[in-house]
Amino acid sequence: MLFCEKCGSLLIPFTKEGQRVMKCNSCGFISKDIKNAKISEKVKESKDISVIDKEIETNAICNAECRKCGHKKAYYWFMQTRASDEPATQFFKCEKCNNIWKEY
Repeated sequence: MLFCEKCGSLLIPFTKEGQRVMKCNSCGFISKDIKNAKISEKVKESKDISVIDKEIETNAICNAECRKCGHKKAYYWFMQTRASDEPATQFFKCEKCNNIWKEY
């Protein structure tokens, strides 16, 4: 690491007129002496990638009977499907069979 001779901040690599120099972002000092500077970057690769193939339901759950399978629990949410002066439509999704129905 190289530090600025004027303010002591860290110098960063910079290209000026096609030449590599070290520049201070704080005071603008430019050092052309980069013989002792080693510019490198360490990248840590991670081969662990988690794949989630299960859909995660984020809606609230309530007691509502599914008209298709008779299951007694369903997710629910509200959506404005008509004019703004009309009440919102309530949608239900069966926890067991994923059947969706609505109530006004």
